Amino acid sequence: MDGKAFVETYGGVFEHSPFIAERAVAAGTIAEPLTADAVHGALVMVFRAASDEERLGILNAHPDLAGKLAIAGELTEDSRHEQAGAGLDRLSAAEHARFTELNNAYVEKFGFPFIIAVKGLNKDDILAAFERRIRNGRDEEFTTACAQVERIALLRLKSLLPGD
Repeated sequence: MDGKAFVETYGGVFEHSPFIAERAVAAGTIAEPLTADAVHGALVMVFRAASDEERLGILNAHPDLAGKLAIAGELTEDSRHEQAGAGLDRLSAAEHARFTELNNAYVEKFGFPFIIAVKGLNKDDILAAFERRIRNGRDEEFTTACAQVERIALLRLKSLLPGD
């Protein structure tokens, strides 16, 4: 697969951030055969080497959970499937109000949206994590959110590529 095709196919694994795939290709770290773990390792190396400002941009590219984009139907296909799989598209009015309250408080405190790999979780698991993590300090939460972004990328790659 050439570099352009790689970026077109895997450039969205890190939400709205094709520069991660572009840099991995430019660094020569992408090699056939492509496997989820190998591609993830190459992309994560680039993500971790990115500046704090660039990583913050990637965090901010993620939508709020059960937020305005979900209501408006404007999530990426991956995000829509992930949130629906956790039941976030079927919240009661009270649950939606709680998510909105937490989303707003979290963004106000940390300057980026709450990010969690929702695969295998339900709305109660996510709310519990939300309520626990909002008590963290900013540095701890930035590190946690980045780790969650890496997990989301791995889960997305596993749906596209074979494992090692």
